[in-house]
Amino acid sequence: MRIGINALYLIPGGVGGTETYLRNLVAALEARAAGREIVVFTNRETGLLGARCAVQPVQARIRPWRIAYEQCLLPVALARHGIDVVLNPGFTMPIAAAIPQVTVFHDLQHMRHPEYFRWFDLPFWRLLLRASARRSTRLIAVSEATRQDLLKYYGRDAAVVPHGVEEEFFAIAARREPGDFLFYPSTTHPHKNHVRLLRVFARLRRDHPALRLALTGVRGFAESSVRRAIRELGLEESVECRGWIPREELLELYRCARGFVYPSLFEGFGMPVLEALAAGVPAACSGIEPLRSLASGHALLFDPEDDDSMLDALRRLLAGEAPKTGAAYARQFTWGRAAELTLQVLEDAYRRKSSS
Repeated sequence: MRIGINALYLIPGGVGGTETYLRNLVAALEARAAGREIVVFTNRETGLLGARCAVQPVQARIRPWRIAYEQCLLPVALARHGIDVVLNPGFTMPIAAAIPQVTVFHDLQHMRHPEYFRWFDLPFWRLLLRASARRSTRLIAVSEATRQDLLKYYGRDAAVVPHGVEEEFFAIAARREPGDFLFYPSTTHPHKNHVRLLRVFARLRRDHPALRLALTGVRGFAESSVRRAIRELGLEESVECRGWIPREELLELYRCARGFVYPSLFEGFGMPVLEALAAGVPAACSGIEPLRSLASGHALLFDPEDDDSMLDALRRLLAGEAPKTGAAYARQFTWGRAAELTLQVLEDAYRRKSSS
């Protein structure tokens, strides 16, 4: 069986957690190929990804061109390479490709919270994701919450395949040197709730004046609001906005953070929460699904729309009340397991087409 992986959406350093997902999954799939061939179809920005790569003459940053290429020319490339089944890890599929396809849905935020999207982006999300959900042979959801959303909005069931976490995060747990700062790694989109966190952090510093806050992640639609809140709250000296950072710097922040906070209003999985648990960082996060199911009993949970609830959780974290079971618990989430489950879904999609 020859598997094609549609990685045309990938913008290195520009698509957040879905890049981490793709790179780790490709490596794990290749390690478990066992007679299967894997061809990764990438764009000019990404270049080579995986042992066998077919670079396509398209740039993901030019979204209309990328979409047009995916829909019109990627099917030709798939046929030319003799692909038997396609994995689409970035929400959308080449609809005209007449071969079995498995599409991964990380969330359905465009359906749950359309207010977080720019008006001219919504038609793309609504049209192509609906078509991909309905036309794919099989679907993969990264959490039970996303599976339920697929059932609710598109009437399609999905196999739940959780993310994994890299071994390097577990290595951090044994050599942590906590400093006096909290860490929040996330794109500055409105639903990531940075402004509320900053308000709460300003209150927290009344009792912890030396405490700092490190923010990392791709600059998103709420970047200007975040910067303005920092100025208005007088936090210029205590909040560091580092934007996107290399992997080595990210790992160092996990290693040295006194605590991890994740106040997001909406998530499909919550990969940074799992990373923090694996690294042994005391964590406090939103009590929304799927974070509640992911972290309950291993992190402090709070209501992300209630300042007092968030403040109380952070005070408890600083007082040493966060659970210390995260690293052991996170061991069950491996990219190897994610790859094995994904291969099972791909095999099933291929068999369905072969027997039809």
